[in-house]
Amino acid sequence: MPEIRLVGTPQRSELRRAVRARLADLRLVLRVIAEDVLGAEGPIDWVALDPQGGVVLVLLGSEGEDLALVGRALAQRAWVEPRLRDWIQLAPRLGLEATAPVRVALLAPAFGPGALAAAGALGPSVAVLASYRCVRNGGAVEVLLEPLRDTRPREECPTPASSFRSGLSDADLSLSAEERSDLE
Repeated sequence: MPEIRLVGTPQRSELRRAVRARLADLRLVLRVIAEDVLGAEGPIDWVALDPQGGVVLVLLGSEGEDLALVGRALAQRAWVEPRLRDWIQLAPRLGLEATAPVRVALLAPAFGPGALAAAGALGPSVAVLASYRCVRNGGAVEVLLEPLRDTRPREECPTPASSFRSGLSDADLSLSAEERSDLE
């Protein structure tokens, strides 16, 4: 039985092959339509479509470039959005939907707090983050993907009505009726 062990990041082409084989692990249903596309001053690893015809840009980052990867994603989204109508005209049967937002899936070995906050500003329905680890399984390098944020939009939680400016309720403060009357 082959020994499985963590290894460093392989060459870009091998990393791309290994990640593409595991994209389904992100709980995203994607159909890759282009690979290694030259976008806004750099490559887009994959341009994919979700089942609704929305474009998803998949970008791979290296160790320590997590915040730069989020910035690159913003630039690539800004570059792709005005080109969607042209792409639809060039390939009408692809199923592109011009009104769907351009989403991004960002993969890096790790994401620091700054990168998480920056990607969080885009919202969970726009940016999906995942970390990757490379393992050698016998002679082949495989990639393990771990989603860092839920890919589904979060439902709004209604806040309970409160007479306190802080938004806290009686239950939060554990106040009795007598203690509450003293505060009012």
